[in-house]
Amino acid sequence: VYAATVLVSLALMVFGIYPLAMRLFTRIRYLTFLKAIMPAQLMAFTTSSSAATLPVTIDCVEKNLGIKEEISSFVLPLGATINMDGTSIHQAVSAVFIAQVFGNDLTIADQLMIILTATLSSIGAAAVPSAGLVTLVIVLGAIGVSPEGLALIIAVDRPLDMCRTVVNITGDTVVASVVATTEGGFAKSE
Repeated sequence: VYAATVLVSLALMVFGIYPLAMRLFTRIRYLTFLKAIMPAQLMAFTTSSSAATLPVTIDCVEKNLGIKEEISSFVLPLGATINMDGTSIHQAVSAVFIAQVFGNDLTIADQLMIILTATLSSIGAAAVPSAGLVTLVIVLGAIGVSPEGLALIIAVDRPLDMCRTVVNITGDTVVASVVATTEGGFAKSE
């Protein structure tokens, strides 16, 4: 149930929030966008590293989406460093799950603290495999839950890490597309 919750949450981001952002801020059709970044998503899935995927992501947005190098070479490395939507979602779901297993009732203040610390710690997470597990300790500490709870999720973390990395780089490319649209950063017509 935990793994399914994480996967559904990540899917909502990729198939709900990102398409909405693309529709509101760009003229790029979302299916065209997904087809254009598919090689980067596959690389992200197999490596679980936004940093290792970066050259492929840059290549996809420049060649397949037509985003200028000035935009891609700034936005994508920055995104690979601080834009970790998938990691933030994973940390929030994991913290709630571990707290529930340990029988901790989470108050509204605790839930808000999870949101805040998951967001902030995901920004500080390295763009390498399973870095989100390390920063999850910060989130658990903020709500008074023992980090020993990580043992409950570590067995399923690798496939979840693969999926959250796909979400992370998809978010980076959405941001690059929005910036390119607002700044006239397309080398060819959309």
